[in-house]
This record gives sequence, C-alpha cells and structure tokens, in this order.
Amino acid sequence: MLELSNIQKRFGGVTALADGNLHVRAGEVHLLLGENGAGKSTLMKIVAGMQERDGGRMLWQGREVFLKQPADAAAIGVAMVHQESLLAPHLSVAENIFLGREDRLPFGWVNRRRTFERARRLIEQHGFPLQAEWRVGKLSPAGKQLVEICRAIQHGSSLLIFDEPTSSLSESETGEVFRIVRSLRDRNMGVIYITHRLQELRAVGDRVTIFRDGRTVHSAPLEELTTHQIIHHMVGREVEALYTREAVKPGAELLRVEGLSRAGKLRDVSFSLCAGEIVGLGGLVGAGRTELCRAIFGVDPVDSGTVSVEGRKAEIHSAGEGVAAGIALVTEDRQKTGLALRLSIAHNITMANLKAVSRLGVLDLKAESEAATQSIARLRIKAASGEQLALRLSGGNQQKVVIAKWLFRRARVFLFDEPTRGIDVGAKAEVFAVMDELARNGAAILMVSSELPELLQVPDRILVMRQGRITGELPKGASQEQVMRLAALDTEHRENIQ
Repeated sequence: MLELSNIQKRFGGVTALADGNLHVRAGEVHLLLGENGAGKSTLMKIVAGMQERDGGRMLWQGREVFLKQPADAAAIGVAMVHQESLLAPHLSVAENIFLGREDRLPFGWVNRRRTFERARRLIEQHGFPLQAEWRVGKLSPAGKQLVEICRAIQHGSSLLIFDEPTSSLSESETGEVFRIVRSLRDRNMGVIYITHRLQELRAVGDRVTIFRDGRTVHSAPLEELTTHQIIHHMVGREVEALYTREAVKPGAELLRVEGLSRAGKLRDVSFSLCAGEIVGLGGLVGAGRTELCRAIFGVDPVDSGTVSVEGRKAEIHSAGEGVAAGIALVTEDRQKTGLALRLSIAHNITMANLKAVSRLGVLDLKAESEAATQSIARLRIKAASGEQLALRLSGGNQQKVVIAKWLFRRARVFLFDEPTRGIDVGAKAEVFAVMDELARNGAAILMVSSELPELLQVPDRILVMRQGRITGELPKGASQEQVMRLAALDTEHRENIQ
C-alpha cells in the first residue's frame, strides 16, 4: 500500500528525519517503534498530510504522491487516529462521524435523520459499543477513539495510523482497542501502530520498523525479534535493567498525610514519605490516585484531613501554596497541565521560580538562559536551545522539561503522576535515573504508575488504592498478583490477601 524511501525533514537547524523508510502492506498491523525524538511522529505527519517532506519519495499503491494537507491524505485513503482527541465534545457521536460530510436537504440544511441512520449502521457493522445519540464529551478516552475510527472508516480510509492509542486507557479499554485493530486488519486494511508499551506488541503486531535518530535502523517480522533485540535497536545500546535501583536508607519524614477525604474521590487517606524514598502508588483507573496528588498539591479542595511538610502542618488551598510548601506535582497530562506549550523551554523551566532569575522584579533574560542551558545539559534534553518552543519537543523531552521546572524550584517533595506515560523505553530509563538522583539527594517521591513492571521494580515500597482509599502497603519485591488483589478487592478483605 505505502512505500516511503529516504524521507527527510528539517525544522530550522534541527534534522527531524534524515533517512526514513517504511513499507506497509494491506492486511497487516505494522508497528512503528523508536525513542521520543527518533522521527516516528514526524514521518506519520508527513503520511497524514500534516507536514510536507523535504526530500525522499512517497509511493501510494505504486504511484508517487505529494500531500500538502490532511484533505489530500484523506482523498487517497489515509487517516490518523491521534493520541489526543480532536473531536467536537458538544456534538453527538453521529455528528462527529459525519462532521463536514453531512447529508444535506434542499437549501443546505443538514439531514439529521439520515446522518443518524448512517451512523447507527456503521456502528452496528463494526460492533462498536457506541450509540449514535451519545454526546462525545461524556465518552471515555476509549470511546472517543472509537468515534475517530468510525470517522476514518466512513471516509473510506484503507490505511489507519494509530498514535499511542492506549496510553490513557484502562486494561479493559485497551483490550477493546486491540480487538478493533485486529478486525481492521482482517478486513484487509493497513494499520500503522505507534506505541511505547512493549508488552502490547505481540497482542496486535505483524511487522515492526524501528527508528533511531531520524533514521530507519531495522525492519522485520515481529516474530523474528525478541523484546531484548527490539530495545537494543531502539536505544542503540544494551539496556539490561531499566527499572531497578539500589535501596537507600530512608531519612527524616518530609511529608505526612492524615485522614485526607473528599466526597466521592478520597476516603480517609493517610501515609508518609521520608527523605530518600521512592514510594509507588498503584491501583486501577478511577481508584483516586490522581485525585490524591491534586489534593496534596492544593489543586483540588478537601473536606477533611491534614498535610504536613517537614513536620509542620501546611495550609495548602491552592497550587501556589503547594509550591510554596516545597511540593512539586509532575502531572499526568504534561501538555495540558504541565507545560505552557507555546512558551520557550527556558520560560517553562523558570516559571515556578521567577525570583531566582529576576532583579528588582524584572526578568533577567541572561540568567534565565543560563539556567535553561544548565537544565538542558543536566537532563540531556534534546533541543536546539532554550529558546525552542516546548511545543516542538518530543514527549520524552517535554517530560524532562516539566521535571527541570521543579528541579529549578528546589522542591523537596515530588508527586510524579504517571511519569512515563507516552514516552519510550530509553526515556523511561532516564526519567527513573533522575528520580533516583533526586531521592539520593534527599527528596521524597510519590510515584503513581499504571505500569505494573515499573511499579514493582522502581519504588522502595508500594501503596495500593481502591475506590478512594489506601487498601494496603507492599514491600519491594511484591508480586503483580498481590498488587492486583489489593487494587480489585474490598478493603475489608485485605487482611486475607497480603
């Protein structure tokens, strides 16, 4: 279906793609892998008509094509299901599926009855758990992705690109996405599937192409590669133990949470963090992990309970007061709540500690630039300079900028909410190395994670939540079964399962 040869793309002085090659066949799921910044997303934006290539050839069914806009890609049968939903939340499922291509009545009126009938037939044909009348804004992330898939299929697409489709989904929703991807393959469609979750590969993939530093470095049937070989091709080096750290003796208590409650969200949550500790926080989607982090930091109000920092009760009723208390929140969604995407890297790094780069209330741009340069070097952020917009960074490098912001603030207590969401295996190792360095320098860290392997191997101990309360604590070395039992069973049964 698709043949990409020697694709090249530059943004100013930065080469995003130097030699991109990819061959996709009908009736296969082609996995596209690589570290953040390797060039995967840039290549897919070229295929989807969102960016123009600077060099190389793109053949569609044997004929060279030049795509200047998404409409050109749609016209030949290419569609992209984005990681972040691009739907109209106030409209129904049917209206979103046919948005811009509605059936019309005389004088230009939309034929709503016909639109909803066609949407119902399409949904039934593919067995999607949707209703044409449902409002998109009330759907789960998985439901929104199904609507985007319906849009692509309805428009006659024969090649679908999935960009990190399961990064924010529960286990059951992820299974539904897998089923749909396999059904599309069985209908002889082509699928390009981008993911950083290596445990997903064999559930959906047929072939794999691996990118590194803007170049295709390997392509083969998935069955011919071990996971270890895939990681080696991705990072260009041996990665023996991504999720291990040596134990550190805990120091003084830095954070104590007692009886924290919020109606419908949190129920009598109590725990403590000590200097030098990384404490994991596990649980199923909706267990209250993110809500707990937001409450401690002051983003969300609580009904009762106290938060103490370094032995002193802290009155935290806003994010500003959380920052002043020495707490840092690395949010689950870095693009929406962790970064100012249209500001420079330098501005993002210093925004939580402007006094450190100001003189008499005026921002010292030279001091800010020097601080950014030091942070970029320390965290090995791949960027042209501190003046580059955060928007232009890969996901892993954006996450490093968020961390750099709190390092510059010199916080003592760090709340990492899904710190490795949407980043590659190499970037994960670097994020964990930063967390380990923070802990060894005396910080206390709470790490929320839905990835059981990293939850079991990185923290010194693990807290598990269910329905807004902590159901138990497990030591390092606990099993997946122990975590899942605490996450899935009622609190009153916990004494029988540890």
